[in-house]
Amino acid sequence: MTERELRRLSRAELIELLIEQMEENESLRKLLKKAQEKIEQRDIAIRSTGSIAEAALKLNGVFEAADRAAKQYLDSVRAMAGEEKIGEIEAIEAADKSGAPDDRSAED
Repeated sequence: MTERELRRLSRAELIELLIEQMEENESLRKLLKKAQEKIEQRDIAIRSTGSIAEAALKLNGVFEAADRAAKQYLDSVRAMAGEEKIGEIEAIEAADKSGAPDDRSAED
């Protein structure tokens, strides 16, 4: 609307235009607020996705460390078991050389 057309309007018409503009302004504010809330929710989702990915990587590291520790434990148990077997074999050989009776023959 031009300035000349606005000057020709009555007070009632001007007030009506002002009310329409205020209603449109309020509607646009609500729309803007909803859009900002959606953007904020997406930002939160993006941040949480990043956090989830970081947590998964950290957990993966924890699992890898636990796996390495379990392997080390199994290796040490196997080594200890091997040393015990070697000790048993050496004891049997020593007993055979000395002519002492074998404990295993008593069990058989």
